[in-house]
Amino acid sequence: MAEEEPKRAEPEGPPAPENPPPPAVAVAEEDHTVDEKKKEEEKEKEREKEEEGKGQNDNKDVSGEDQKCVSPVAKEKAAPAIVPKIVDPAVEKNSEVAVDRDAVLARVETEKRLALIKAWEESEKTKADNKAYKRLSAVEVWENSKKATVEAELRKIEEKLEKKRAEYTEKIKNKLVEVHKLAEERRATVEANRQEEFLKVEETAAKFRASGYSPRKLFACFSG
Repeated sequence: MAEEEPKRAEPEGPPAPENPPPPAVAVAEEDHTVDEKKKEEEKEKEREKEEEGKGQNDNKDVSGEDQKCVSPVAKEKAAPAIVPKIVDPAVEKNSEVAVDRDAVLARVETEKRLALIKAWEESEKTKADNKAYKRLSAVEVWENSKKATVEAELRKIEEKLEKKRAEYTEKIKNKLVEVHKLAEERRATVEANRQEEFLKVEETAAKFRASGYSPRKLFACFSG
């Protein structure tokens, strides 16, 4: 009978893996697991921060007594763990060099743009100066031409006036000569008449002396 009883199967241990992972892979898996745990913890902290921020916004109007009732555990949870950020000096130096290079390039571009603007400004001013100089020269030529024309007309008028003046002067001189001639003739006539009258008077006086008569007109003047 004892032989007929079935033998109990002894518990066998876990089967040994045929190809156990190398230690490097195991360490990598452990690091990955640790990183995932850290990420989950950080996410949990961020969620707690967001919830705490929402709670602070909702509880702005709560009185001082309600604020005192907040558990210190929540405050401790609210304080995030400050993890110092390790910066590689080489990376920081490279970033500073890149920033400096960008600033230098920007400054060079700005100076180039300002130089182009300055050159354009000088060129436009030179063009404006040349245009104004040409216009001023044209105005000066026009002025000189008009002055010459007016002066020529003035000379012609002066010549005409001088000619007319000479003619009028000659006419006046001729008139003066004629007047003087007429005056001399009249003077000569008056003088001749005077001489004739003197002769007549002398002849009449001689007759009166010879005849012994007296002139009547003379005594008539002295009569009553």
